[in-house]
Amino acid sequence: MYILGISCYYHDAAAALLKDGVLVAAAEEERFSRRKHDFGFPRQAIAFCLAQAGISAAELDYAVFYEKPLPKFERILLSGLATWPRAWQAFPEAMISWLTDKLHIRSRIAEALELEPERVLFSEHHLSHAASAFFCSPFERAAVMTADGVGEWTTAALGWGEASWGGGRNRLELEVEQRFPHSLGLFYSGFTAFLGFEVNDGEYKVMGMAPYGQPRYRDEVRKVIQVADDGSFWLDLDYFAFHYSREQTISERFVRRFGPPRVPESDFFTPQTHPERAQEAAAQQNQYYADLAASVQAVTEEVLLGMARALKRRYPELEALCFAGGVGYNSAANGRLAREGPFRQVYIQPAAGDSGGALGAALYAYHVLLGQPRAFVMEHSYWGLGTSEASVIPTLRAAGARFEVIEEEARLIERVAAELAAGRVVGWFQGRSEWGPRALGNRSILADPRRAEMKEVVNTKIKFREPFRPFAPSVLAEQVDGVFELPEAAAYPARFMLTVTPVKPSQRERIPAVTHADGSARVQAVCPETNPRYHRLIQAFGQATGVPVLLNTSFNLRGEPIVNTPADALRTFRRSGLDLLVVDHCLVQRDDR
Repeated sequence: MYILGISCYYHDAAAALLKDGVLVAAAEEERFSRRKHDFGFPRQAIAFCLAQAGISAAELDYAVFYEKPLPKFERILLSGLATWPRAWQAFPEAMISWLTDKLHIRSRIAEALELEPERVLFSEHHLSHAASAFFCSPFERAAVMTADGVGEWTTAALGWGEASWGGGRNRLELEVEQRFPHSLGLFYSGFTAFLGFEVNDGEYKVMGMAPYGQPRYRDEVRKVIQVADDGSFWLDLDYFAFHYSREQTISERFVRRFGPPRVPESDFFTPQTHPERAQEAAAQQNQYYADLAASVQAVTEEVLLGMARALKRRYPELEALCFAGGVGYNSAANGRLAREGPFRQVYIQPAAGDSGGALGAALYAYHVLLGQPRAFVMEHSYWGLGTSEASVIPTLRAAGARFEVIEEEARLIERVAAELAAGRVVGWFQGRSEWGPRALGNRSILADPRRAEMKEVVNTKIKFREPFRPFAPSVLAEQVDGVFELPEAAAYPARFMLTVTPVKPSQRERIPAVTHADGSARVQAVCPETNPRYHRLIQAFGQATGVPVLLNTSFNLRGEPIVNTPADALRTFRRSGLDLLVVDHCLVQRDDR
């Protein structure tokens, strides 16, 4: 049985394909279209999934959309009417968009795939999130938590799942929900906009800025969001504009309380980062923004911990937590859930946001609507487009690249490890691309974490991004405990680079390029069974240097999606300051050296 899941029309459109309940392929549309966060109908991602399975659309049993358009349209309609006349501009634009395209998603999918309309199914947005976590997890029973901006009406939910590999009834119940406009995701996005970053793209930059500050304004931030003992929360909507405006996230009252917003693209430096400029007014103002970011991050973590504790009180017999939704990308909060939360195990799949809804919709249909037994656990993220060595060499030759083929893998790995140890920065391209926003060793830029200057080199000369942004360490899974204080509950999130954890004090000076301002790191634990080649590279680097860790960041330039094909990789290599490019068994040198 083939089931295709689809998400689109908000952000991060994607497709995922199951065969008898086992994932075959999953990818975001942006990887093919080269438009970051592409929200359009994922025609190319669908075509990839079908090609990966070797089937035509006619062989699909069902296609499943990740949310229900009519309830979502109801929310937009009623919200627009309730906030009129403030919604006078956003409301007509939303109506045109919905009445001309989004309401007709069943017919759009049926026409695109040449399916009978009755073979197009729908899940609810937060059920799709919940299914993407629970039915990918290794647990037969688990508590389930979701949190994002908004789906149809729901913005967060608590529930539970039960399903076995031996058959029996599968259940996934979201029994408590938070409803729009009270949203943890939109709360965080409001501060994202205030701090000068783009909503639905820059939230992780707020998380990266937070360690440069202290949560001095936690009490001020708590006046914007109120939290109850049962895990629920309410926003003071006088501070926000997202519920009636498509352009503004925050209101004038927000600015009166928190001051002038940070100017986008302005230099970020503080008395801590640049002591020689500590007396400058800009440094003092940036320190305020960093302190506010730290305060917002702290309050967000407190809300999530409160939700998790309420969930545990509701289902005290459950020992595992599955978490999904866009807030699930907040790896600092995930770290606290693992360290301080009430559950012994935590599972978050690598595409926790809207793209993962495509996978969740397909899983929900297969296991709950159709009652089929479980057959899959997501142990890795490599579900995207692959490449063959037969196609790599012609691509490189056609582009006039200078390269050599190193067939013997051991020799290639030894060569690359030596180049990294010598201070070279390497673009590393192999196998199938990652599912989700994290580069986990198949589409990565790699560097030596022992060199403190690598943080600035990679940020400013290669990625062309803000200098305060941290980098992640990839570490051998069997040596995590020697370098990081990773709790047992975070084992799965660490596989997918979805948890922040302290670097052991004794190790911080050894890996300064991946140790953030507060002594933490967003760690990736690399397992030999899921990515043997990348594991061997880190192992070789560790043998050469005594440090079984590599600096890992996504293989893309600022504002672009992660590379998907060898041609993408070569183009990005030539436009950046990368020293070397490895594509499968080909080592590419710069043309200008």
